[in-house]
This record gives sequence, structure tokens and C-alpha cells, in this order.
Amino acid sequence: MRKIFGIGETVLDIIFKEGQPKAAKPGGSMLNGLVSLGRAGLPGIFISEYAQDDVGNLVDDFLKSNGVDTTLVHRFRDGKTVLAMAFLDEKNDAHYTFYRDFPKERLNIRMPEIRKDDIVMCGSFFAITSEIRAKFMEFMQWSKKNEALIIYDPNFRKSHLAELERLRPYILENMQTADLVRGSDEDFKTIFGTGDADETYKEVSKYCSCLVYTANSDGVFVRTPSVSKHYPVEPITPVSTIGAGDNFNAGMVASMYRNNILKDQLESLHESDWSGIVATAVSFAADVCMSYENYISPEFAKKMKR
Repeated sequence: MRKIFGIGETVLDIIFKEGQPKAAKPGGSMLNGLVSLGRAGLPGIFISEYAQDDVGNLVDDFLKSNGVDTTLVHRFRDGKTVLAMAFLDEKNDAHYTFYRDFPKERLNIRMPEIRKDDIVMCGSFFAITSEIRAKFMEFMQWSKKNEALIIYDPNFRKSHLAELERLRPYILENMQTADLVRGSDEDFKTIFGTGDADETYKEVSKYCSCLVYTANSDGVFVRTPSVSKHYPVEPITPVSTIGAGDNFNAGMVASMYRNNILKDQLESLHESDWSGIVATAVSFAADVCMSYENYISPEFAKKMKR
């Protein structure tokens, strides 16, 4: 049976609206997606790091209760689990303040058994963090060697723009390792200065042949050697957009897993295949936007199981 791995950061998101705390939820880009996949009944394995503290215990219990395997998580003693203060604006988009206390030894994990066509999700700032870069790339090269299907979401925000020149080689190396890059129009405008899907594909295709470009209400654009397609989306009024992109990724993975789409098929998939992948991804993202949760609701997950 194929396995789904997600490697990324772990935080406890404390969400504020109009100056008042509204919710506290375990978060992190890959964590959010894996919880949704676990709720939908798919086999997710999390590779991350969090402390042996009360917050870490809360996160660990939450992940296990949602069907996520945490045996590859590094539970460190010296330090604290990361806290993320998420402040929602008038559009219910979030900006963050982080509180971090890591030990000297980071991401102390063993390399798992990975087989051909297992799925690996990676991305966000975790994937370009200098302190864990060597260990992260060891895992990515191990995944590539064993012919896993690798999906990379750069999720690179304007708040890190001053560091872009230093971090760009990491971003490009991650793209080169991946089989599919999925990112937002804002991500790519920040990274490449591009303004649309075609401009972005010219840049991304130097490193990775398959791109899924999301542009909020302007829809989803797929660019591969065999497909150039725009998929419109229905407008929604979100409660919170936290986790929307993460769950778009999870929806793609759920569709690929359920329809047995393999690594070697990505470049030659037809428009009809991508239509199903994008539809599932959009439905995951839309459901997450309807609450302060970072993951699909149990009710929506039941529909996905059926």
C-alpha cells in the first residue's frame, strides 16, 4: 500500500480576530494537510519536531486521534514547542508572530522506508531553514532515489523578502527535487516577480515540469508538458483562510492516491485527470475556509471517505 509522508514544521496556532483569541489549533503547513488526509481515512506519516512539553503532548495526542502516524517526529527535551500568533484581518487572511525555542540538535530522525510512488509533501519556510537544511535534503534525496512522488509548495511570504537572495538557491533546489510544484500567485510574484501562470511556468519549468498555480478567486491554472488549463472556482466568504493552501495540497494528494495516479504519469495526465484532481483540491480548501479549523471538518471527511 502506498504511504503519504509530510515533512514540515509544527506550531500551535492561536488565532485572533479583532484583538480577541478565537481558537487554538495545532498547525503547520504539512501538519494541516496530513490531519485532513487522516480524517479522510488516508495513511499519513508526519516528519517534524516538537518538544516534550504540554503543548507538544497536546499536538501529539491530536495528531494520533486524527489518524496521523507520529513515529518519525523528533520530540526534543531542551526547548519548547513553537507558538504562532495568527491575527486575522478584515478579509480573514492571517499575519503571524512566532515564538520559537529550539534545541541545538534539530530534526533528529531516521530515514524511513520509502517505496516507488509513495507520496511526499514538503514546503513552507521549514523546507529552506538553514539549521535543518542538511537533514531535510537528506530526506528529500532519499525520497527521490526511491522514486517517491514529491510535491513541493514554496509558500514563501513577503515577510521573508529581505532574505530571498540568500534563500533562493534552496527554493530552486527544492523545485528541482520535486515532481510537482504547487504555489499561489503571491508566492511566485515574491520569488520570481511573475504576474501570471504562463510567466511563472517559464521559470518553474527550468527546474520542474509540472506546475499548479492557484490565484484565489481567479481560479487554478495547471501547466505541464501535456496540459495548459484554467479551472475557475466558485466564490466563497471565508471565516478564515488559514490552512486553505495546505488543504488544497491535501486534496490533490487525496485525489492522486484514490485514483492511483503515479509519479511517471504526471507529465502525461489528460485534462480530465487534472479536472478531478483540482476539483477535489478546491473542495478541501473551501471547506477549511468555513471555520477556524486548519483542516477539513469531520462531516466533510465522511463525504470524502464515501
